[in-house]
Amino acid sequence: MDEFLRYVVQQLVEYPEEVAIERRQDSDKTTYFLSMRQTDVGRLIGKGGSTIQAIRELLRASAEKDGRKVIVEIAE
Repeated sequence: MDEFLRYVVQQLVEYPEEVAIERRQDSDKTTYFLSMRQTDVGRLIGKGGSTIQAIRELLRASAEKDGRKVIVEIAE
């Protein structure tokens, strides 16, 4: 799941080398914190939040197979 998230995010931003992904694992959930250049945040969020919402849904669907929760946050 980590590689998938990194691949998708890096394809969407202008400066993929500046993308940092931090993962925090709890007993029942995984939280990803995404950091990137401020100018790339809008690209990742998309119009009306549609892009980041689609990424979140894909990760949630994948995690449900294992009975886990996934949260994706954009760090500022």
